[in-house]
Amino acid sequence: MTDVPALAAFPFRRTFPTRWNDNDMFGHVNNTIYYAAMDTTATYWFGQLAGLDPFSSEWIAVVVSSNCRFIESAVYPDVIEVGMRSKHLGRTSLSWEFALVRQSDGALLATGEFVHVIIDRTGARRPIAIPESLRALITETMVAAAD
Repeated sequence: MTDVPALAAFPFRRTFPTRWNDNDMFGHVNNTIYYAAMDTTATYWFGQLAGLDPFSSEWIAVVVSSNCRFIESAVYPDVIEVGMRSKHLGRTSLSWEFALVRQSDGALLATGEFVHVIIDRTGARRPIAIPESLRALITETMVAAAD
């Protein structure tokens, strides 16, 4: 068993349909697809909810660390629901926690974590303080209620 809360404890969720070519020679969805599901979810959140435009925003978020714990296999045509929530909010970095669940039966497939560092897009591309608007958005919408 796992100590990861139910998908409902993750304030942001997105579906990630698997494709036929996501299956590997062992007959299940390859491990890289789980990372793609998490990255796609975070990138969507940054672009659509946080207003990040990678070509014109003053800041961008870069992944400096990631991990994934595989629990159960997915197989095409499974649809994966990815839950995302704030785990830690620092001065220049933030970490996200993910839960990947098979949509058809609610089975927990994997858990993961990404650490993003906020950097200036046009200058020296060095870490900068998390913009107050981003900090407020994360604090107000991406922190799960106490379990």
